[in-house]
Amino acid sequence: MRRVLKRGVLALAALLILAQFFPVAYTNPPVTSEIVLPADVEPILRRSCYDCHSNETVWPWYSRVAPVSWLVAKDVAEGREYLNYSEWGRYDAERLAELMEETVEEIEEDEMPMPAYTWLHPDARLSDTDKRILTEWAVANGGTATDENDEDH
Repeated sequence: MRRVLKRGVLALAALLILAQFFPVAYTNPPVTSEIVLPADVEPILRRSCYDCHSNETVWPWYSRVAPVSWLVAKDVAEGREYLNYSEWGRYDAERLAELMEETVEEIEEDEMPMPAYTWLHPDARLSDTDKRILTEWAVANGGTATDENDEDH
């Protein structure tokens, strides 16, 4: 049994070393049309959202170690594809309204920032005040707040 465990640990170590030879691209494309934000909204978005939803990602040390690097790069790519504050000008009015609606929903359902992200970045957690500020901003820009008595809540 001990021999099998030792071989398993060695095999796992070898796989982790081998994985380092398959790096991901750590890109921060240029900001093409940054969003103009109110003074109370900007620091919240920068602290809690920009790493995945802008071209200003801060790549932490663990984002350079496979296989975690693959997951981080995937999350950033998906986040930027869905909503990118650094390319705000590419969205038409209909898409902006959808994004504001989705922002309200994500905040109300505590789905963003992602729990795995806030576990590693506790300062990114949204306080009740942060949630109120972001929700009011999103509603003022086309989002809709849900009713507290809605069946989904």
